[in-house]
Amino acid sequence: MKLEILSLWGAEEFAAQLAGDARAGLTRAPKTLPPKYFYDARGSELFEEITQLPEYYLTRAETSILERVAGEIVALARPREIVEIGAGFSRKTQLLLDALGATGGRRFVPIDVSPAALESAGARLTATYPWLEFLGVVGDFERHLGAIPRSGARLVCFLGSTIGNLSAEERVPFLRAVRGMLEGQDRFLVGVDLVKARERLHAAYNDARGVTAEFNRNVLRVLDRELDGDLDPAAFAHRAFYDARLERIEMRLVALQRLQARFAKLDLEVEFAAGEELHTEISCKFRRETVAEAFRGAGLVLERWITDEAGDFALALGRPG
Repeated sequence: MKLEILSLWGAEEFAAQLAGDARAGLTRAPKTLPPKYFYDARGSELFEEITQLPEYYLTRAETSILERVAGEIVALARPREIVEIGAGFSRKTQLLLDALGATGGRRFVPIDVSPAALESAGARLTATYPWLEFLGVVGDFERHLGAIPRSGARLVCFLGSTIGNLSAEERVPFLRAVRGMLEGQDRFLVGVDLVKARERLHAAYNDARGVTAEFNRNVLRVLDRELDGDLDPAAFAHRAFYDARLERIEMRLVALQRLQARFAKLDLEVEFAAGEELHTEISCKFRRETVAEAFRGAGLVLERWITDEAGDFALALGRPG
């Protein structure tokens, strides 16, 4: 058993990037924030809770596919290591780790912005798999993929349809960075949520218990804590809706009244008009042809396309082209 945490994104770098992103996003129209700042310790806990909600089918659907084909995928790739991008608590990955151990692989390398999530996952997984070499990488997957150390043949995973947080314009550059991580017979496995009825998509991001709303507002707590701000999360309502033209969920925070906030570390005052929206996340939905086209643009070949029984979700397996 070996547990190591490698930080590619230290506290000073994180603070500088957050400050830059916040200043840029809060002074433009419409106001925006990158979704990566959702995932502090509390945000990671809230998202884990979201995955258990009855409305949020994505995790159950993806897990059902992995239960069926994880062994087959790992046997095909025969990796020494599994690299997981945006890992969070890494629970679904255990299905792949079971297969990794059976085929002689040894190392798990999750990259995530949250050190707390990585430390928690590392403690749990090394206790479960005494043979496992766990290297948790604290970093930003839009910047640090090329710096992840390699120990042999690898299967790179990007699960949970997190790729949906990237716009169509951002998708191919990201996939090119993934392609740069691959050599020889390495494989890339990505989970994608599929286009479906608006009602089901709306329910998945507007749960009856309000957990997603709390998750959305938590990004304001991150800003207040890190930038010495006084923006009241309770002064905002959660809004999520499906844009059928762009085939994506849009998630926003809506100011319930006119308000002002100050961020001392930025020396910045921000005003919100009543009803003004802060854009916090998109979640794109996919079709097979959309994924295949993005793969081609990045030098990847779509080798396998596997859906759950209901056709709600898919795993796409790619290899270098």
